[in-house]
Amino acid sequence: MSNPESNTPESNTPESNSPESNSPESTQPESNATDLDDPVQADTQSTHADTQPGRSGGTAWRRVVVWWNRMRVMTAKEFLQLYRDRILIVFMIYAFTLEVYLAGAGVSMQLQDAGMRVHDSDHSFASRELIHRFRPPQFRIDGEVFNEAESVELLDRGEAMMVLDIPPQFQETLLSGNTTSLQMQIDTSNPVLGFLASSYGQQIVGQYGLEVAMEREGININGLAAPIIHEEHRVWYNANQNDAWFMSLVEMLNVITMFAILLPASAMAREKERGTVEQLLVSPLSTFQMMFPKVLAMTSVILVGTLLTIHLILQPFFGVPFRGSLTLFMAVTAIYVFTTAGIGMLLATIARNLAQVGMLTALIFIPMVFLSGAWTPPENMPPFLRAISSVAPLHHYIDASLGIMLKGSGISILWDSILAIALFGVVIYGLSMGYFRRQFG
Repeated sequence: MSNPESNTPESNTPESNSPESNSPESTQPESNATDLDDPVQADTQSTHADTQPGRSGGTAWRRVVVWWNRMRVMTAKEFLQLYRDRILIVFMIYAFTLEVYLAGAGVSMQLQDAGMRVHDSDHSFASRELIHRFRPPQFRIDGEVFNEAESVELLDRGEAMMVLDIPPQFQETLLSGNTTSLQMQIDTSNPVLGFLASSYGQQIVGQYGLEVAMEREGININGLAAPIIHEEHRVWYNANQNDAWFMSLVEMLNVITMFAILLPASAMAREKERGTVEQLLVSPLSTFQMMFPKVLAMTSVILVGTLLTIHLILQPFFGVPFRGSLTLFMAVTAIYVFTTAGIGMLLATIARNLAQVGMLTALIFIPMVFLSGAWTPPENMPPFLRAISSVAPLHHYIDASLGIMLKGSGISILWDSILAIALFGVVIYGLSMGYFRRQFG
């Protein structure tokens, strides 16, 4: 018996009896459609296609373009964010102009117009001659005192910095060829000025004593009757020993250091306070692309401020010479700002808000200034502080900056300082990036 289903019209259709219906190729279109709908499979095919010669170069170029576009957008964001912070901009303008001017014009380490009182118990020609050798600009004679108690009271109240006490029979003792003594009471609450007053006083009294002794022996001080040593000083790089050059330069370098730490740190802390750092973390940006645009933008702003300080404050008001290469100085400054910005980024990853960033910046900035060698030579420091000073970036930056601006030194002389700054920057920036990754996963 025949099966009824075998005689149905569907079983005898031309499609079912055609040779193509039984061939393996008849299922290929469906398989291709399935492969195209699978994103993993499509990604794999695309990857294999990109590795073909002629396409790998185009893919690498597209990646470079995307990377630079992300850096450009993030850097522009940092500039815009800084522009919106008007208080910070005003503070930067003040620091790079008025603060540097005040440091150069208002701070002096020279002895000028030191108030002096005289207790003259002899009132002779010799005593008057010695008194009037204490002349401006170092000393200013404010009058006479009549007893020792009054001298001590004036020193205690700060109304006199120095009291010269001349004993009775001062001239008679000198003319007889005997030794006499003077007393100089000096207020050394400011040890630098006190030391200078003592040094100048000893020179004046010593020179006067030498002249009196040679005159008594009949020796002409200007002749050749006795061997005389004439001292000839050759002061290099700052012939007039103008404090304003050094003070204004060092203050500019300190301002650069402060903002190199503060600006990137405040930018990162602001991201953490507003919660936008979490939005950046879920974006395709890498850690470097999130952190380096802050450093790049703030470095550019600091370099502009440095140029303004040089051309608007240092040279017009104080006549500070620029004997070296401005390009080299700006390049060294850029390396130093990059280095110090790494410290700021590390502080920002530790701090939870902007207030903590400010306190941590002060905690780091003040020791950096003290260990830089600007105020105290490293040779005068204890051994362990001298070792810390030798690796402090501000110490090397001051040496390089003074060498370029005042001495006209080049990279062949300053290469070791520049290399020390760069190595410190690489280490500290690597630490800040690593800590940022660990903090935010």
